[in-house]
Amino acid sequence: MAGERVCVGKIGAAHGVRGEVRVFVYTEDPLAIRDYGALEDESGARKFEIVSARAGNGHLVVRFKGIDDRNVAETLTHTRLYVPRERLPEQQDGDTFYQTDLIGLRVETKTGEMLGEVIAVPNYGASDLLEIRPMKKGESLLIPFIDEFVPEVDVAGGRIVVDPPAGLVEEEKK
Repeated sequence: MAGERVCVGKIGAAHGVRGEVRVFVYTEDPLAIRDYGALEDESGARKFEIVSARAGNGHLVVRFKGIDDRNVAETLTHTRLYVPRERLPEQQDGDTFYQTDLIGLRVETKTGEMLGEVIAVPNYGASDLLEIRPMKKGESLLIPFIDEFVPEVDVAGGRIVVDPPAGLVEEEKK
């Protein structure tokens, strides 16, 4: 995993007129993003050094070094922020993992039926979802990433066991 980068957040809209932006952080402790060093954009070409960060309502309000006015801050909207994996804290037990660890894992039901593989872990506001590319052709499946529907995550074993909501898989088979 050397050289791997992990997406730790996304820049939202500008906040105020002095260059601050909203940052939606994907880590357990949002303010820990300050401890990861310089953040990078998706290409790795642009670096962002946090000067200040404070809690907002569901986001952080962040000022980056060299971003001092609203016009420049507005150009950063939707920029995803990455950090090299080696700068992140090591996971201490088998029950914790980074979302990036889930991408590519096979997904099967509690009865052992293979559904597909995880291609993303989106969040549209309510909770995280597992986006699964089905084994058979068709549209991706979205399963809420909550204990009720995802009773087992075995990163080391390369699999996730799901108990999808009634009708989801059956509807996809038709």
